[in-house]
Amino acid sequence: MIPKQQQPAVVAAPASHQANSHGILKQPFEGDEIMDKVVAGEAGWTSSDLARTRRWIHEFSPEEAEEIARAAMFAKERGHTLESLTADDFPLPTVRRRIEDARAELETGTGLYHFRGVETDGIDKEDLRFIYWGLGLHIGTAVSQSSEGDYIGDVRDFGTDADMPGGRGYTSNQKLNFHTDNADVVGLFALRVARSGGLSMIASSVAIHNELAVTRPDLLEILYQPFHWYSLNHEALGGPRVYPQPVFTVQDGHFSCMFSYRQIMSAQKVPETPRLSAMQEEALEVLNSMAQDDRFCFSFMFRPGDLQLLNNHVCLHARTGFQDYEEPERKRHLLRIWLSVPNSRPLSPDLKHVYADQAAGAIRGGHPSLTGKRSFQTRSALA
Repeated sequence: MIPKQQQPAVVAAPASHQANSHGILKQPFEGDEIMDKVVAGEAGWTSSDLARTRRWIHEFSPEEAEEIARAAMFAKERGHTLESLTADDFPLPTVRRRIEDARAELETGTGLYHFRGVETDGIDKEDLRFIYWGLGLHIGTAVSQSSEGDYIGDVRDFGTDADMPGGRGYTSNQKLNFHTDNADVVGLFALRVARSGGLSMIASSVAIHNELAVTRPDLLEILYQPFHWYSLNHEALGGPRVYPQPVFTVQDGHFSCMFSYRQIMSAQKVPETPRLSAMQEEALEVLNSMAQDDRFCFSFMFRPGDLQLLNNHVCLHARTGFQDYEEPERKRHLLRIWLSVPNSRPLSPDLKHVYADQAAGAIRGGHPSLTGKRSFQTRSALA
């Protein structure tokens, strides 16, 4: 069931969520003892928890919005392009503090942050692309999202069939199931919204993990064991088409979830891949079903000027299908950045196929460019 859109009210976070750091196990563990533990902290929210607080939302004041516009003008007047721009070239003396708050919330709070109020009316899309890249430079270090070297992805309907080999869901108008992206943080900046649909949905993988610890510890144990994944990176990395990787991992007490039902099922189409066991199939189905349940799934509609940031290690995200306007200039259009952030958590060596460097704060993840070049538009958007 897809929940109704929710509008958070202004109240404090639940007391049960206030005492612990985000994504940290309540006590040390050894080996299989993890299976009967829960992950402590504010990242284990339910949809009702999230609806009761605005700690993860910041609406830019008119002065802050003006500071962002001035930073873009400052950089452009000095001849900077997306390729040459640095954070120092995009000065944000006040907004930078808000971004620091966002980074802290992403890693040690709820695992998500939502900025609102970037001015979009009457502003050229390429100017908005420049503004988004400037903001992103202050948040973290961008990594490539495709073999084409996309550092800004255009989330639009290009007529792609996401179910075809090589299809990417963000270039279609199809429903996207709950998943994580191959980066520490994913950012989405809304330029235009669809005529109907395109509802954004998020769920806490920490909360789902903790529910399984209580209700289905047998499935939790399975999710800590390797599944076979189909690699989206194997050509660029020269690695295997299929590799083993758990859904849940813990490193130095820090939890991480990686989940892509599509990649796991795509691996099953490779003849030499071991078949999923009945328990593995059930674990994936239960995880996917829980993410869609009203108790865990928080949903909302983007507005132009919204900038959503999600920590992939503790948040799953999805989207409903959408129907666009006929006029090209009104069609749904979001910009996407994948980021490494300086305060990221250490990761398990079991995630080495996606995160070559598992150290905290490392620049990691993404899909390396086959050309070695950087692009600031999805290739289809250039047509």
